[in-house]
Amino acid sequence: MEHLLSIVLWTPLAGLLVLLLIPASKERAIKLWANIAAFIGFLVTLPLVFLYDPAGDFQFVEKVQWIPSIGASYHLGIDGFSLLLVVMTALLGFLAILSSWSAIQHRIKEYYAMFLLQQFAMLGVFMALDLFLFFVFWDLVLVPMYFIIAIWGAERRVYSAIKFVIYTLFGSVLMLLGILALYFEHARQTGFYTFDLQELLKTDLSPAMEWWIFWALFVGFAVKVPMIPFHTWLPDAHTEAPTAGSVILASVLLKMGTYGLLRFSLPLLPEAARHPLVVQIVAGLSIVAIVYGALVCLMQKDWKRLVAYSSISHMGFCTLAIIAATPSAVAGSILQQINHGISTGMLFLIVGVVYERRHTRLIAEYGGLWRVMPVFSVVFLIAALSSMGMPPLNGFIGEITILKGVYEVNLWWALSCVIGIALGASYLLWLYQRTMLGELAERNLKLRDLNWREVAVFAPLIAWALWIGLYPKPYFDILERPVAQIVERVRPGYYAQHHLPNPLASAASPPAAAAQ
Repeated sequence: MEHLLSIVLWTPLAGLLVLLLIPASKERAIKLWANIAAFIGFLVTLPLVFLYDPAGDFQFVEKVQWIPSIGASYHLGIDGFSLLLVVMTALLGFLAILSSWSAIQHRIKEYYAMFLLQQFAMLGVFMALDLFLFFVFWDLVLVPMYFIIAIWGAERRVYSAIKFVIYTLFGSVLMLLGILALYFEHARQTGFYTFDLQELLKTDLSPAMEWWIFWALFVGFAVKVPMIPFHTWLPDAHTEAPTAGSVILASVLLKMGTYGLLRFSLPLLPEAARHPLVVQIVAGLSIVAIVYGALVCLMQKDWKRLVAYSSISHMGFCTLAIIAATPSAVAGSILQQINHGISTGMLFLIVGVVYERRHTRLIAEYGGLWRVMPVFSVVFLIAALSSMGMPPLNGFIGEITILKGVYEVNLWWALSCVIGIALGASYLLWLYQRTMLGELAERNLKLRDLNWREVAVFAPLIAWALWIGLYPKPYFDILERPVAQIVERVRPGYYAQHHLPNPLASAASPPAAAAQ
């Protein structure tokens, strides 16, 4: 299908334009249309799944000159990695909007407008194959999220929103400098200016220049992950954001950082990515994040803040696997990014359910909820088991694949992952025991269980977690070729040296990819 990616990309923006025509007084119509638009946005991604060919490279490619004077183009395309992120973004965006039905009571039209704009920007990040276009979408994401936190957040919402924007803009400026350095060096070598990823991959950089460009891009992506020491915006933003905002922050926005590392940093700057000092620094920061994030979770009294800090630990697994750069590690990192979106999205939705009913996030205020909210307790248990990596759920597949890939590089890295997994089980089981089990306080006697709309929000995520946990083969199939391309850029000849079949030596790419 022609222009399929453009249809997926522009559907949320089309929904936004229709939304603006609905009078602000018609709140029910606004809610209905926002949910319909978001659901259509998810439905139009499904043809990508069925038409995608795992044997190809970038597919559904669209390229049109945009700003010829600087070499920027409207260049879209996806591989297996970005396919998973696009589908996850569309699904979680719809579920986040659906979860907001009764949670948002003021400035409803503006709220849903910001979410549809957010969807447009996030999808663009995962589709753009032009670095200028990518940067436009990257920074556009900040605008709606700032307003979502600052207007509809909790008590310290303005402070948290400003902190989020300042941190991310700081990283964005450094990232832009790295992109421009690459852009001008390519022009110096070839005589023409371009931001096209495929052309920039051909640039021959000196080791010194590659080193500095790597760190410029790295800081931009590390802030978004976020990696220590750039992480302090995350607990505040997550805690103060409305539930749906926290879901999108954790499930999608954090993946923009790891996506950038895999899509741009490693392929464009392979010598820097395999430099021993770079590997040691990134691995060290990742290991600190894994252990520190989990330990801080054990100290939290705020339910939502605990889930926020858990993201630091979980994303540490992903960045450690990225810098390991073995096939198992990279595939495990990508799959774990999807797993984190599913499980942590569920955990934030769970906090939102009890907050709507009790208007407190203090763990000590709960206990024995299974007596009055049995369905909710089962959903919470599934989400917790998914997050801690228990079979047969999705987290187990991602963690065991990362462990295998990391162990191939360094035993101590693998041991740090094991410690992180054990600590993750500790704080999640502790949280479940404190809130769901024990004595039921009188103040919680009248809490109502999940309604049909809330069950509908959780059902797709539970089904997806079970699918990945029970039958992950389709995911590894579509990731095989993108992973091999990353590994062969960073570790040339890896497959031959380890006597592994190289997916890049398979049959020719399909026409959509070949056109690239």
